[in-house]
Amino acid sequence: MPDSGGILGLVINSFWPLFKAGLVVTVPLTLISFALGLAGAFLVALMRISKLKPLSVIAAVFVWIIRGTPLIVQLFVIFYGLPKVGIVFTPFVSAVIGLTMSQSAYNSEVIRSALISISKGQWEATKALGLTKFQTMRYVIVPQAALVAVPPLGNSFISLLKDTSLVATLTVAEIFQTGQQITAITYEPLVLYLEVAFVYLIFSTGLTYLQQFAEKKLGKHLVEQCN
Repeated sequence: MPDSGGILGLVINSFWPLFKAGLVVTVPLTLISFALGLAGAFLVALMRISKLKPLSVIAAVFVWIIRGTPLIVQLFVIFYGLPKVGIVFTPFVSAVIGLTMSQSAYNSEVIRSALISISKGQWEATKALGLTKFQTMRYVIVPQAALVAVPPLGNSFISLLKDTSLVATLTVAEIFQTGQQITAITYEPLVLYLEVAFVYLIFSTGLTYLQQFAEKKLGKHLVEQCN
């Protein structure tokens, strides 16, 4: 086992590769998957509350399957299973697809709950004013629902950052995968995995402050829009 100087040198030398993996892979993967997942979640939520039964059933089944099965299994099906039927994706694209579907399913419930929390009187009032359904959703319902949905969606965003560690199983060179590669060379799993946890903590903390800033700005904007 290396002496304290060797351990310190290992930590210093491995920090930049781990941090770089976070900047180049983990953060972009998180941002892309969350943005696509948010769009998907809104669509699924609208399907869930739709009066068209087929759309509601399709959305409900999608949420049931995704929420009822482990994310890592879904990732394996996409990356390792689909090639058996001729559908092949790169590791990064497979990771984006899997994380996006997960975010779409989980966040759709947040958005759906926020949408149905708006009283029916709001719909009736806008109908009396002659607004179309699209105008009602855009100018009345969505701004109010967003005030309710933003905090839990922010928490989901931070959780997604940590969930990206699962894509190491697809050989995506994010923080955890990079840590595994360094560990295989140095044979210092305790030191390296503690450092991996520390790097995740750095990014999680940074994104938490970003989330809080965005919530304040968006909340202020939505309140003004509602008024």
